[in-house]
Formats: sequence, C-alpha cells, structure tokens
Amino acid sequence: MRRRPTVVLGASGLVGQRMQQRLCNHPWFELKAIGGRHESAGHTLEHFPWRLDEPRPALPSLPVFDISSDSFVGDLLELKIEVAFSCLPSDAAERIESVLAQAGIAVFSNASFNRRKEGIPLVIPEINTEHFAAFSTTQGPIACGTNCTLVPMAVPLAALRGFGIRTVRMRSEQALSGAGWQLLFDEDANKRMLDTMIPGEAEKVAEELLHVFGTRNGAAVESAEIVLDIECQRVARRDGHQVFVEATFTQPFSLDSVLQAFTLHQFPETVTRCPSAPVRPLHLVEHIDVEHHLWSNGDVFSSHPKPSEDLQTGMSVVVGDVKLVDEYTLSFSAYSHNTIRGAAGGTLLLAEQAVVEGRIP
Repeated sequence: MRRRPTVVLGASGLVGQRMQQRLCNHPWFELKAIGGRHESAGHTLEHFPWRLDEPRPALPSLPVFDISSDSFVGDLLELKIEVAFSCLPSDAAERIESVLAQAGIAVFSNASFNRRKEGIPLVIPEINTEHFAAFSTTQGPIACGTNCTLVPMAVPLAALRGFGIRTVRMRSEQALSGAGWQLLFDEDANKRMLDTMIPGEAEKVAEELLHVFGTRNGAAVESAEIVLDIECQRVARRDGHQVFVEATFTQPFSLDSVLQAFTLHQFPETVTRCPSAPVRPLHLVEHIDVEHHLWSNGDVFSSHPKPSEDLQTGMSVVVGDVKLVDEYTLSFSAYSHNTIRGAAGGTLLLAEQAVVEGRIP
C-alpha cells in the first residue's frame, strides 16, 4: 500500500508530537509537512523541545508552515498533501480545518471545534462506525475523534449495549497531560498542588457519549436516551485517564455474562486490518494498576513501549474491578492512555479505517 503525503497541524504540543511520533514509520501515511501558529512558522521540528517520555524519533527536518498564511493551503497542495491530522487548539482548528477539506485534503481532527457538527462524523471505531457514512457528504472530508475521557467510559459500555443501557454514573481521574504540556511540566501540579476542577469537561463527555451511542439519520445523529451523571477531575498523574462507572440496564445479567461480553467485544472487520488497531479493544484484568497497565495492545502490557515502532501498544482500554451490584446494576473501572488511544492514536485509527473502507483514495 502506498504512503499518502500527510501534514500534522501542531508542532510543539503533546498531541501534535504524539502524532508525529506515530507517523514516523507509518506504512500508510508519510509525514511531509507541519503546520503551526504564526510564532512557530519558519522553525524546523528539531527547534521545538520534545515533550514526550520516549526519545525523539528520526523525524524529517521539516519547516513549520504558518496556518494563518494566505499561502498555506497552496503550499500543501504544491506538496501534494492528501491527509491532514489536526492537533490544534479549538480556535485555530476553527479557522483552518474546513478550508483544508474544501481544498480536497481529508482532515482527521483531534480538536473539539467540529465535534458533533452535522455532517462531520464523530467516531469511536468499535462503537459507531456506521456514523462514518457521513464522511465527505455535506461538510467535506472531515472526521473527528472524541474527547479523550470518553474512550475508557464508552468502549466498555459499548460491549454491554445488548443489555440495554439505562443510566450511567461516572467519575474520572484525568492525567496532567490531558491539559497540555504546560501543566505536565508544572512543579506545583506534579507535587499534587493543583486545581482538580476541569470546567466544562463533564458536559462535553456527556454530550459526546449520547452522540456516539446515537442513531444516524442522514447527515444528522439522534442522541441516545441514557440518563447520565458525570464528574471529571484532574489528578497528579503524568499520563492515563481512569474512570469509575456504575451503570444500570434494562435487561438482567450475571457477572459471567458481563465478563464474556467484555472478552468478546471486537472491532469491525475493516478496523482489524488497520495498523493501529490493538489485538482487542478491551483488556480485562482483575484490578487496574495505573503504573503497570498504561501501555496495552489488548493482549500484553509493555513496560518499555516504542510507540513510533509499535502502533498497537497503548491502544487498548483496560477494564477491571468489575462488580455486580444487582442483576441490573454493574460497576467497573476502566483506564486508557489519553494521548495515545484518546487522542493521537485514536484519530490516526480513524484515518486508517477511512483508507480500508475506501473513504479516501
């Protein structure tokens, strides 16, 4: 399969660098350009401090193009760019994503601006792949990944949809990296002296859950009818979002039937052919250990991950502490790598799925 010329929008942020890391050796996409804000323009990638724990991979020495420049789209077309991965803040994404799509460049976005917009798929591959049918119909070729906190809550719940989800109560503990590199390197935050509140986060997670569990009706999506109680908070952990969930269902179940549903949950066949797809979407454990369970490929945990070489590691959601409250009520905890599965890796998986399904050439 050929490698499609690709631009990453985001030079120095954690998600942008995660995306660069994942594209470095990707078999289907070739990193050919970087877009950034005006203050980053003109510098090459090696100018920016590497924010991730793993060593900087052998990235090409690419100059950063100014996304606000009148020549930006033309510069990308001259390079024959076909795919853009947007790792921008919402305000910057608002200005450029639709412009790129209108120019014929397929945009896969981790930014929040276009999430839940009619005609723009908001997709978690093992939950609502049918929503991808709206891609490139009314708004051009744009698709969005979800809020990173949604993934560890939604993927286990998707495995249980056959029991009829009625109510969900969730509390999250979200890593520092979810707020960007500034908080990640903040001394007070790392000493556990931080504001645990995340304004607006619970509302976003709730809205996106109802959307991805909703029913597609043409270009629109009718939200699911699930009663939600969501609470989100920041904790002094570098990476990894953990959620604590209690859910009620319309159909009775046993603990064995729940565990079987988690174990048998799978990606659609098209997604299993993607390089970033883990062995299984869910990795079931007895009890979650946030130190040792961050990097899962759905089968094994890695203590020395190489995410620029191994695209599967860090892409599975870990589920543990599963308890039956009664025959209609279940509690569990789930954990996922927020800048891998929840952000860069999840968005890249959407693009891979689009290739397999023929949504982009």
